[in-house]
Amino acid sequence: MTASVATTRAPSRSRLRAAGILAAAAVVAVGLNAVVAAVATSLGAPTDYGPLTLPAYALFTVLGIAAGWAGWLIVRRRARDARRVLAVLVPVVTVLSLVPDVLLLTLRFIPGTTPAAAIALMVMHLAVVAVAVPAYALASRRA
Repeated sequence: MTASVATTRAPSRSRLRAAGILAAAAVVAVGLNAVVAAVATSLGAPTDYGPLTLPAYALFTVLGIAAGWAGWLIVRRRARDARRVLAVLVPVVTVLSLVPDVLLLTLRFIPGTTPAAAIALMVMHLAVVAVAVPAYALASRRA
């Protein structure tokens, strides 16, 4: 009878460092989005507008940062010239992320949508990108 011992590898320092950077980026981005939501409500967006409530924008901010990091890693691992690919991909994905907000602004498919609310959601996307991209660059560097 042989016994096998399952070994668990401890996360490397660089992975822990990256996780810390991304967690900090998420906190900063959620904080910026809180400011955007507050400004939007002061400009006429309904205070109970679902997408501008903390649980909604915090969840989507964290999910967006995580999805962006996954994409960033895929490009860095597979592209011959990752910097060049990311220089094109980041702005394209950013613009595409605004499409649902533009549709929301015009079609108002969420009850209570006002121009201030829809524009705030667009600004939130830009704030997340502004925080996440430098965090990705920092997190992907070797310590």
